[in-house]
Amino acid sequence: MSGSEFFDKMAEANQAPVKSGLCSICKGSRRLCGKDRCPLMVKFYSQQKTMPLMNIKDLAGCSPPAVFVGRYGYPKVDIGPLLPPEFGDTSIMDKPEYWVGKSIDEIVDMRFRLVRGKYRIDATNFKAAGRIVDNVQELALTERPLEVEANFRQKPRGRVVLDDEVQPFGPSARMDGMTIGNGRFERNLEKNFYDTDLNATLGVVNAYENGTLISEIQKAFSVGTMGVEKRRRFVPTRWSITAVDDIIGKNLLKTTKYNPTIDEFRIYQWEQLDNRWCILMMPCTWRYELIEAWYPNTTWNPLGKDIDIISSHELFEGRSEYAEIGGCYYAARMAVNELLLEQRRTAGVVIMREAHPGYIMPVGVWNVRENVRAALTTKPFKFETLDRALAHVDGVMDIKKDTWIRNSGILRDYLTQRRIEDYY
Repeated sequence: MSGSEFFDKMAEANQAPVKSGLCSICKGSRRLCGKDRCPLMVKFYSQQKTMPLMNIKDLAGCSPPAVFVGRYGYPKVDIGPLLPPEFGDTSIMDKPEYWVGKSIDEIVDMRFRLVRGKYRIDATNFKAAGRIVDNVQELALTERPLEVEANFRQKPRGRVVLDDEVQPFGPSARMDGMTIGNGRFERNLEKNFYDTDLNATLGVVNAYENGTLISEIQKAFSVGTMGVEKRRRFVPTRWSITAVDDIIGKNLLKTTKYNPTIDEFRIYQWEQLDNRWCILMMPCTWRYELIEAWYPNTTWNPLGKDIDIISSHELFEGRSEYAEIGGCYYAARMAVNELLLEQRRTAGVVIMREAHPGYIMPVGVWNVRENVRAALTTKPFKFETLDRALAHVDGVMDIKKDTWIRNSGILRDYLTQRRIEDYY
């Protein structure tokens, strides 16, 4: 599947948030949605702390650095910086690799301090937009927080955006212009920027293998600083996140798919942000599945009476269609293959995720990538048979093994298909 086809599949898979109408009745006090806390009020209290600092048309501060490229109307899209009304070391605000262990309140407080500046460009002819594009590109490539001043047409305003792909951010406003200070480019991203003969896939892989954070690669990928010169374009942030996870994951699979298999069944377990995880690894050739179970009163199952379960999977040959489950699929696949590469092994992998009502609002794909990574740093439970491994899952997850099996393409295939080792 080509890069343009991949982006088309992602665009088709986007779904609008569910609007229940309960909020206007509840007003944050009666918990009609069933959540422990109102996500709108979490946002409100976070904004109350910083809105007085943002109630101006000219805003200055240190960007983490962070940028955002919108997707609506593509290829005509809004681009611009994410800028807090404060100076100093703001780098943590846009480094999700360091957010594991933080509460939703901490993440919201941090991210809603970032004001989004918006300037409309043609993503496929971005050089025509002039200096503002240069500033956004420089910001995305810069290694450390950078002083930025944005001139808005009106005072920044916010709206609630529910998106499980992109981490949240604060109010936004259209810009007339922006200025940035001097900063140093991240070395691997700088190399990609000036190498206009290197294709984007190799640029992503080279930066990753040389230690650049995935979140930094995603920013550079989104602002047209990677790839062959004539093919460079701005890519919506939402798409760039998934594209980079997919590129890195596929590159890792070129090695891990052909490694020896692990010798036992393993279960890695983890819990964070009221998301519960069990990662099952089986001693067989590569196959992979992510199964998500959304409980009633969670973000993507606000009105349901039953648990909503969705899954996507691939066998050894991989898949050509965009995963039904979205960007989380590629983020988790990449994380799993990091471990398999490190251990020089391959395995069949089934990731089971329960999203419980305490997960009151989505915080982005990083939540899947970084929590799967964290889970895989723990000591696994090891078993001789799949039955014993699934019995362990019964003791960890609320959903029982029969339900996981019923909703899993990989587990059903493993339990019903004969393998060559069965004859020994």
